[in-house]
Amino acid sequence: MRAEDRGGGRLTARLLRSRATLFWAAVVALVMLCAALAPVLAPYDPLKGDIRDGLLGPSADHWLGTDKLGRDVLSRILYGARVALASGAEAVGIAAVIGIPLGLLSGYLGGWTDRILMRIVEGIMSVPFLVLAIALISVLGPGLWKSMAVVGVVYAMTLLRLTRGEALAAREELYVDGVRVAGARAGRILFRHILPNITPPLIVQVTLMIAGAIIAEATLSFLGLGAQAGQASWGTMLADAQASIRQSFFLALPPGLAILVTVLAFNQVGDGVRDLFAREAKAGSLGVNPVHHDTPEGDAAEPPAGVAVADPLLSVRDLTVSFPQPGAGRVTVVQGVSLDVGRGEILGLVGESGSGKSVTAMSLLGLVPDPGRVAASAVRLDGRELTGLPFDELRKVRGGEIGVVFQEPIASLNPAYTVGDQVAEVLREHEELNRAQARERVIELFDQVHIPDPAARLGDYPHQFSGGMAQRVMIAMALAARPRLLVADEPTTALDVTVQGQVLDLLLELRERIGMSILLITHDLGVVADVADRVAVMYAGQLVECGTTEEVFRNPSHPYTEGLLASLPRNVRRTGRLPSIPGVVPPPNTWPEGCHFADRCAHARPECSAGPIELAAADGAGRAARCVRAGELTLTGVRDVGAEQIAKKS
Repeated sequence: MRAEDRGGGRLTARLLRSRATLFWAAVVALVMLCAALAPVLAPYDPLKGDIRDGLLGPSADHWLGTDKLGRDVLSRILYGARVALASGAEAVGIAAVIGIPLGLLSGYLGGWTDRILMRIVEGIMSVPFLVLAIALISVLGPGLWKSMAVVGVVYAMTLLRLTRGEALAAREELYVDGVRVAGARAGRILFRHILPNITPPLIVQVTLMIAGAIIAEATLSFLGLGAQAGQASWGTMLADAQASIRQSFFLALPPGLAILVTVLAFNQVGDGVRDLFAREAKAGSLGVNPVHHDTPEGDAAEPPAGVAVADPLLSVRDLTVSFPQPGAGRVTVVQGVSLDVGRGEILGLVGESGSGKSVTAMSLLGLVPDPGRVAASAVRLDGRELTGLPFDELRKVRGGEIGVVFQEPIASLNPAYTVGDQVAEVLREHEELNRAQARERVIELFDQVHIPDPAARLGDYPHQFSGGMAQRVMIAMALAARPRLLVADEPTTALDVTVQGQVLDLLLELRERIGMSILLITHDLGVVADVADRVAVMYAGQLVECGTTEEVFRNPSHPYTEGLLASLPRNVRRTGRLPSIPGVVPPPNTWPEGCHFADRCAHARPECSAGPIELAAADGAGRAARCVRAGELTLTGVRDVGAEQIAKKS
């Protein structure tokens, strides 16, 4: 299935779950239907009447009565819907034709084009909308279509500013740089690549503008500047009702309610469209999605040696993470993961992209976004149970007892604040230091992570740091409250080899100095061999092998570990292509009941797909593997590769 088809299916499913949006969309559809069928539904001519039948109340002949000229109010309401919707379409159409292309050009080109257009926009928008509209109409002359054209030009300024802001942000994205490098012309970049990505906010704005245009038409028609004699409009009906308010107040109710319901319906549909394109989430307390306690069926077995350690700082049992998927219920992306991190230990969590490494680590801190659901039978930090903790208690754990280093330091740092302020914020939050104390502590932290001239660099912003130095700032922030566990999520990604080595040496130095434990998430087995005491290998949401780094590298027990080791480049003469694992990690909704690696495994047999395979003890002290053939396979082809990596560490 194509990605756009899956995306359309998700949007449709979310729309169907939004009953309020569907209700108001039905109201809009009803108004449109009444406008389209007005000649059929209207019982009388909306412009003709007998003055002798003026100001009649509701009756079987005239359901909403008549106005002072004897014209049927219901017929005028139906035809007024045509005027309102046509006026809204005209104004918004003009706004879109003018505002969107000019906004794209202004945001993409910048320079004098942007400056000139923005000065014009600011000049127009500095004048109140109604005053400007009346001034322009006085020059052009009254009339429905001329007045709505003026409204469209004024609305175009709002749409231009919105489009320009979205285009400014989009032009800095890497995919735009990619199509530039490919030689695409500016027009293709604007309308083929940028516009589709900024369409959702434009759709929302256009929907809301239709409601505003209906009100603008009614207002101008009420003042005599819009619809004229010979046109049935809700605004002119209100003006007629005002003239005869002493004889019949009821005449103001039908057009007033028609405007209210129609505008409210368009506004609610606009809000629904905004929510439809927004991130699917039911945010809890400040976005927290804590780990729920899930009691296992029967007596839960203790995980095998290699997973469990004698005196763990962090102990995780039966961790499961799932997300909803339209048409498939909830899809599990992490299945029953159990692992321990010993005191002062570095545990390397490795696997290909899509294996569930980062989701596993982030779920421990309640950082998996809604609508994901995280459950575990136990998550203990130094013996303290973290499952089911309330927001305030979990907030103290984050940053205080568990620090996190993310894989993209520049993106993780706030560009609006200096790096010193951002690190000091952690100290003021968790240790309640004053400004002077926090400053001294930040200087000390910067010195620990080897940032040159730390006192002078406190006032620098993230963009003034290189990738390696920004990563040191993130490490300083993670260590600010002296956590006992550091979660390092791909801390060396996108760094050159020299800086990568410096960051790894820094982690080892800090481990030795303050005795903290480290959960190191990476896909680089060379990094694991260099720094980790134990290694846990993940594939397709499951832990497939675990043990000491030396044992796993010298004698892997799972074919997936064998494939990862065989893919490592070696400093030896060779011919042919570097070995690689065929295929890719399958999406979670296609994982089989049996071995998840079976379709990529050269050693697979029918029994591998017969049913779930448990993580069990393997040959060697402190080893565990999820493979039915772990005891019989002799993966000698990669032993020399693993031994070479271990030798480098020594």
